[in-house]
Amino acid sequence: MKASSVLTLAGLLSLVNAHGYLTIPSSRTRLGFEAGIDTCPECSILEPVAPWPDLEGPQVGRSGPCGYNARVSVDYNQPGAYWGNSVVATYTANEIVEVQWCVDNNGDHGGMFTYGLCQNQTLVDLFLDPNYLPTNDEKQAAEDCFLEGELKCTDVAGQTCGYSPDCTSDQACWRNDWFTCNAFSADSNRGCQGVDGAPLNSCKTTIAGGYTVTKKIKIPDYDSAHTLLRFRWNSFQTGQVYLHCADIAVEGTGGGSTSTTSSAPSTTTKTSTITTSTTTTTACATTATTVPVTFNELVTTSYGQNVFVTGSISQLGSWSTSSAIALSAGSYTTSNPLWTASIDLPAGTTFEYKFFKKGSDGTITWESDPNRSYTVPTGCSGTTGTTSATWR
Repeated sequence: MKASSVLTLAGLLSLVNAHGYLTIPSSRTRLGFEAGIDTCPECSILEPVAPWPDLEGPQVGRSGPCGYNARVSVDYNQPGAYWGNSVVATYTANEIVEVQWCVDNNGDHGGMFTYGLCQNQTLVDLFLDPNYLPTNDEKQAAEDCFLEGELKCTDVAGQTCGYSPDCTSDQACWRNDWFTCNAFSADSNRGCQGVDGAPLNSCKTTIAGGYTVTKKIKIPDYDSAHTLLRFRWNSFQTGQVYLHCADIAVEGTGGGSTSTTSSAPSTTTKTSTITTSTTTTTACATTATTVPVTFNELVTTSYGQNVFVTGSISQLGSWSTSSAIALSAGSYTTSNPLWTASIDLPAGTTFEYKFFKKGSDGTITWESDPNRSYTVPTGCSGTTGTTSATWR
């Protein structure tokens, strides 16, 4: 009898796992749900993990910053027909905005949640290409960037930012920059449902109805025509983390400039992507004859290796490895292995190029085929170009 009770309890616990998803701004998950692609938007779960007390400890794996729903085999880290191809909201730098997510009535297990904005456009661009699915390493690098760019509860003056009643001061979860839910075992207003005290079905879930959880965040002074706002909820009681993202634009305070991003087709191997960004000024006193183009390459190197770019035009060495352009590792980190170089190129020129590694012994390792291609933008004086890619 006792063994039977234990089995019954275990079965019940498996049915009441925490469930929730980002609703405002409309996450890719919400858009998938509204399009009929996702039959359980609150079921994008990263598990099994240890989300408590070290909130930032779990590696995101295939879930990535935008979430993976195993029930419907949808990976929201790659744009689909109904999500990821355009922005759902445009914010301005330093704006205070209201954000909201939905927790299921039968799946609230408390914990803490946060929002983030990664200001590394090179990484974000990997999640904006409908022809490319980021690797698990790229997903983790992006999540590390979102954690670094947290939009803290404490950034908004007057907002209540307390410590979780389910955490103690000697634990890593003892922080008030994340948003906290109420005590999991509270008699009333328990868990995340108690944050708003919102009525049942104030948001839609497919399991037992949902409650809204509303907070405010401050948009950083950043400029991007298309970036991502990431939502993350670490469950207190269960070994689960929920990850979702929304496609947004941020208008910075730099003034007078706009950014456009386009993605070239990925290779048939699906192991890398080529993204291209250009920035042009709105005033046009003179036409640019040359344009500074920045080459960004995410590539992990070993001690003594350097990264170069060469190509079909003389400015890139005409395919000569001895005349190639060296990239700098000044911004290189383990989580963001970025090599970069900037060179003035003739406006409107179309060329092919390729990256290679060169060891201290002179050994050269080329990235795989095919060659990459790029067209230098044209426009007013002050126009710039950027091409960003991941080693393949």
